Amino acid sequence: MIDAGPAAHFDVCVESTAAPRAFSAPSFAPTPADLICSRTASELAEAQALADAHRYADALQALADLDAEAAAGAPHLALRILHCEGWCLMQLGRLKEAEAVFERGRTLAESPGHGELDRAEAAFRLGACRLLRGQVSNAISLLSVAINLAQRGGGGGEATRIRAHEWRARCHVVQREWEAAQADAERAHELATALGDPRLLGLATMQCSVIAERRGAPLVALFYAERALGFAREAHDRRTEARLLNNIGGLQFLIGQTAEAVAQLKESFALSLDIGNDADAAQAVSSLAQVHLRSGAPSLAEEQARYALSILDDRDDYVDERGNAHLVLGRALLDQGRHSEALAEFATAEELYERLGSASHVAAAWVANADALRAGGDVDAAADLYRRAADALQDVHF
Repeated sequence: MIDAGPAAHFDVCVESTAAPRAFSAPSFAPTPADLICSRTASELAEAQALADAHRYADALQALADLDAEAAAGAPHLALRILHCEGWCLMQLGRLKEAEAVFERGRTLAESPGHGELDRAEAAFRLGACRLLRGQVSNAISLLSVAINLAQRGGGGGEATRIRAHEWRARCHVVQREWEAAQADAERAHELATALGDPRLLGLATMQCSVIAERRGAPLVALFYAERALGFAREAHDRRTEARLLNNIGGLQFLIGQTAEAVAQLKESFALSLDIGNDADAAQAVSSLAQVHLRSGAPSLAEEQARYALSILDDRDDYVDERGNAHLVLGRALLDQGRHSEALAEFATAEELYERLGSASHVAAAWVANADALRAGGDVDAAADLYRRAADALQDVHF
């Protein structure tokens, strides 16, 4: 789950070096270059506001209209432009472009004149992008650097620390490091509570919910998800609200509340469409496909999974959901007796999950593949895959 980064703060481009005397004009008037710099900072703030509202394409257009020459003459301004541009590209699924921009940002942040908070923010954003690209270990290293730099940098780095802890928790979830994930999520929640930021509280609490669900505690996960939904609504963060409705729907289905689950998933779909987020709308449809598959409606599940994939299949930032949709589609085909088609879908799911770097997801693809082989009469091959999945998930090796 990807959300907008912390709002950028802007260094003052023009500072008077001497206090004005009483009843007198300032010691100097702003130069034309000063005025251009100030105007660029104001325009950047407008672009950041669009990004914070998840209007990433609009934010990129606003950034394209900035005065590049003015930004080049103000390193702090140039850094914040790179941060905003890279985050928008990342949220639109253009991960290679985003990574290149974040690399430039990190190089600039390491140059003289930038402090530890600048370097912390640059490391955080690059780390988040690396996670989405499947480079989990590198992402953990970068996010750890961001946390340490933000903590040493003094006041003003709280939001960066919160987001870095939250994203590092996501990394630990991928690696099935539950205790480390829980510690990071709880630390993010603690810091967000102290800061009093409902948007960051919503994101941290949502991560607590994800971890509880992955650890097999759906009721605890539902408790956290409903709390997170309240924070998201308080912050008017409609994208996170839509994602939480999707998660709540899935959790309600797990505890046997199918009708309520369908209603929440449909609400998530409608809200995602309303804010122009087709990818999250497709994710809600993929979740509905899962519900219908498990409720004995494989034909409907197939239709919904194919619809989700028609939107998500070119999004590198939705690799996990694409794998889930291929897995659901394969199982729907298997339930309809279409074994060869099902095997092809399971192979695609396995490939996507390997890119994600999640052993749990890869094992799920192997189990589905084994089910298809067993249904086709190849019991020995199925048994080998079942054992392979079990070996991948067990953590006692001697």
